[in-house]
Amino acid sequence: MNAPLALDREIAEALLTGQPVVALESTIITHGMPYPQNVDTAREVEATVRAAGGVPATIAVMDGQIRVGLGEAELERLARAEEVQKLSRADLATCLATGAMGSTTVAATMIAANLAGISVFATGGIGGVHRGAETSFDISADLNELAQTPVTVVSAGAKAILDLPKTFEVLETLGVPVIAVGQDEIPAFWSRRSGLKAPIRLDTAEEIAAAHLMRGRLGLPGGQLVANPIPAEAEIPLAEMAAVVDRAIARAEAQGVAAKAVTPFLLDLIFDLTEGRSLEANRALVLSNARLATDIARAIARG
Repeated sequence: MNAPLALDREIAEALLTGQPVVALESTIITHGMPYPQNVDTAREVEATVRAAGGVPATIAVMDGQIRVGLGEAELERLARAEEVQKLSRADLATCLATGAMGSTTVAATMIAANLAGISVFATGGIGGVHRGAETSFDISADLNELAQTPVTVVSAGAKAILDLPKTFEVLETLGVPVIAVGQDEIPAFWSRRSGLKAPIRLDTAEEIAAAHLMRGRLGLPGGQLVANPIPAEAEIPLAEMAAVVDRAIARAEAQGVAAKAVTPFLLDLIFDLTEGRSLEANRALVLSNARLATDIARAIARG
């Protein structure tokens, strides 16, 4: 393997000695939150992984390399940068070849984590089937990545701006296990409930780790999607969020926002419509996912 992969020394030593490492994406830094909340949240997520007994590995593309593990200066540079590509499977190689700066989506982070030998990845929510996809065909590459790259992804479900029933139907078709943690219903990102029955329920990190290891023993391609409900004290109820999301989507359609611009546009508008509550909920769920992902990584390391 001669991919342009640059592992931070701490990450390389942790992987060599079998310590639990948790991959972290970088689009939350460049496209998910404004400065300085973005870099503050990135540092807080990394600190959460460390407090839970793991080693954080934030991933981004810088200077022609996939950086696995960012130092303080690199985090700050990424958080302040204005021209940052939002990378998925389709444009990861081009960004590297041209020396541009890029942040990694769920799909690109999974690719990088797998190249580095990292089994677990913590994020906020995955991409999926956008509303109106029956005419726009706007479907995130995250779904296909989950079907082919063997990384367990800990999320709060799919982003609630999406068509959730269609998203989980596609995942079922692709053979991706969707695991709700501690409840029989798939969470809906900012909300603990979605009204959708979970295909699989597991209650502990040890059970999720065992399922990850068993998939490897069976030679099954792809990863697992772990849907971890947002902490109860931080959630925004589904009925309230559904009305906000509907307003935001209507405005995006009216302004002709499309393709990769849709998600950041909607998240910014939802932040305004909820007077900042969506951002606080987002931070809470990301930290919760980081804790669970670390517990899973520790269980995998124990074998």
